[in-house]
Amino acid sequence: MTDLTDERINKILMQYENKRLKEKERYERIKETEEFKILNRSRAKDHYYRNKELKKEKYDNNKEFLTARSSYYYYKNQNRIEDFKNKFPNKVKILSENNIII
Repeated sequence: MTDLTDERINKILMQYENKRLKEKERYERIKETEEFKILNRSRAKDHYYRNKELKKEKYDNNKEFLTARSSYYYYKNQNRIEDFKNKFPNKVKILSENNIII
């Protein structure tokens, strides 16, 4: 690949920043229009219905981990981590398999 000079790198970065700025200005200008709101809602609704089964499947695959993590954070906020470790050794094992340090 070609070596880029500092001048060329700076130019690329400035072009990127200007593009992002223009995109943000455009969004700020159109976000309150009724047409944009309708299109955005319909796009979000379509996305929800297309991915509904995937989300359910992902939740079902991670259900044990999610419940273990939820219980852990509850006990952590209550300052009762030792109770959690004694009461739920299987949940501690699940959390450690998923790299959550207790």
